Amino acid sequence: MVLLGKSAQAQTVTAGPDSARVATQVVPDSSRRTERLLGMRVTRPQKAALLALVLPGAGQVYNRRYWKLPLVYGAIGGTGYGLYFYQKAFKEYKTAKNDLDNGKTLAELKGSRVRREPSRQNVIVGLQNYRGARDKFIAYTALAYGITILDALVDAHLRDFDISEDLSLRLDPALLPSASPVPRTGLALTFYLK
Repeated sequence: MVLLGKSAQAQTVTAGPDSARVATQVVPDSSRRTERLLGMRVTRPQKAALLALVLPGAGQVYNRRYWKLPLVYGAIGGTGYGLYFYQKAFKEYKTAKNDLDNGKTLAELKGSRVRREPSRQNVIVGLQNYRGARDKFIAYTALAYGITILDALVDAHLRDFDISEDLSLRLDPALLPSASPVPRTGLALTFYLK
């Protein structure tokens, strides 16, 4: 490609066959479905995602990525413990609020957290705070679980991805076509397989 002055037109010179044409090989969908899961024919990524959905970490084991298991169980276990902690505190404050509504005094309340509260208003504020924290950890746990499923799916898709050293990238300046009489400049990226 030749770059000319501001008002000049670009001229494209090509030698040889059209490089934009890519030979594609059509693979029938039935040949991709080589795995079986509970009698169903599924692709490898589908099987990894379904296994990760049923049991956290099973998709990573299926993909033979054993090193990811501590990450999976750490993420789900950590958020699960946070959910357990805030749910337990929320239940204590909910029980305390119900007891206060039924006529008990602050001294008669059960739960180590609640007995330290100096007023009924503080019990209500604590109930609201622990409810909000519990709800956040429900979302965190669901997010961690979803990320493990997504990781198993993506890892199974990328299992056959070509990462050989025969790939290269070339960066060239280019003139982009535009509706205005003045051409615009840009960059062209070209991938070459050696």
